Amino acid sequence: MNSSAAPGFDAANWFDASALMQAWQQSLTQGHLQFATAMRGALDAAPLDERDKGRWGFALRQVIDAMNPANCLATNPEALQAALDSGGESLREGARLFLEDVAKGRVSMSDESAFEVGRNVATTPGSVVFENELMQVIQYAPSTAKVHRRPLLIVPPCINKFYILDLQPESSLVAYAVAEGHTVFLVSWRNVDARQGRLGWDDYVEHGVLQAIEVARGVGRSEQVNTLGFCIGGTLLASALAVAAARGTQPAASLTLLTTLLDFTDTGELGLMVDKALVAAREAAIGKEGLLRGRELAQVFAALRANDLIWPYVVNGYLKGQAPRAFDLLFWNGDDTNLPGPMYCWYLRNTYLENRLREPGGTVQCGVPVDLSRIEAPAFVYASREDHIVPWQTAYASVALLGGQTRFVLGASGHIAGVINPPAKKKRNHWVGDPAAGAGAWLEAAQGIDGSWWPAWSEWLGTHAGTRIAAPAAAGNAEFPVIEPAPGRYVKTKAA
Repeated sequence: MNSSAAPGFDAANWFDASALMQAWQQSLTQGHLQFATAMRGALDAAPLDERDKGRWGFALRQVIDAMNPANCLATNPEALQAALDSGGESLREGARLFLEDVAKGRVSMSDESAFEVGRNVATTPGSVVFENELMQVIQYAPSTAKVHRRPLLIVPPCINKFYILDLQPESSLVAYAVAEGHTVFLVSWRNVDARQGRLGWDDYVEHGVLQAIEVARGVGRSEQVNTLGFCIGGTLLASALAVAAARGTQPAASLTLLTTLLDFTDTGELGLMVDKALVAAREAAIGKEGLLRGRELAQVFAALRANDLIWPYVVNGYLKGQAPRAFDLLFWNGDDTNLPGPMYCWYLRNTYLENRLREPGGTVQCGVPVDLSRIEAPAFVYASREDHIVPWQTAYASVALLGGQTRFVLGASGHIAGVINPPAKKKRNHWVGDPAAGAGAWLEAAQGIDGSWWPAWSEWLGTHAGTRIAAPAAAGNAEFPVIEPAPGRYVKTKAA
């Protein structure tokens, strides 16, 4: 037999189509791996600084991923076999799925017909008790006879819909907090359109977070509220509490930050895309008025994990004609949200580009200089060890920036899966430990614990939530009356 024959090919069974296909696939895969190794080696040897290598490395990974033989019909044996077996029907169905996605402007990752907001996701009972141009405030109905005196306000990220925290009932952080005896209020950000295209960062702080705090205080009849912010929601929440501190008030009894950046020294691959030229171009285009389309944001985040969030759906859908299965998390992931241009540009410049939020007085927000160390509330800072959006070591830096006593907890998995980890599923693990001089030292001394971090957070939160009182009989009050049932109108609006 010729020594140059493809690996895995048995000359005695040359007529076996499956053996030929397997040998061909192995040969293509081996060639692609050799190409990828050679290109990465060339980049490693290039005379570039670490930032430029990181940027070129990101671009190279996109190219290598796209060139995977499995991603092309002509070099994907399984797709070709499916076409033969189905008499071409798989290709016809793949073309239909492709055209549908072209109309949507994105690759579908879930059967979107299987879910409806308010029907089988975002179903925790509650009422909208306030709304303005920017957001609604939802008050969730109690599920216990008695509740903690001090309410909990949740500020989700404004770059996604809030119901990542309220997917199916068994994986809902909102429902879990309610069952733990907290009166939960939540900000539901508006999916903005051109009419809100003038809104800036200060609007999100003043008329978003600070207004929501006042609603929770007023309805809950409490001088202080417990607060929780997730991702950029945590950045907004910390900014708002620092603004309040500069004005002489401390409205938060506690602060929980989930996968949140306050120090933007190391922002992973996402930060590699931000430079002076990009920010200047954005400011010129939408810095005074306009929108950053949610579809564009979604494409950026998908590119960070193209082999998980793009190519499998291209291959299975367009090449094999297999429609995506129903998956609530991926349904949420495809529910895009827009951002006002001025707000987005302020955020890019003052965080990712100039990293000014960590500096006392480095930013002026709502007319006052912001100093995160003036936030006196005790803080629970959570990060995910495999987070590709908020590197956990950078999230750990928040411990040194805040003014109150801080507890840091590290969970397994990534940005979303690490956070949404209900105890009943008994999955993953987390690490706890005393504050240390640096993330590395903290992890070295930390104790690993099996299962979800939620119970540890609930126990901590309970110490700041006050005594138990009779659960409210109805939502809202005279100042903040019920407007409509949860989840409200705003979360159902699709990005235009």
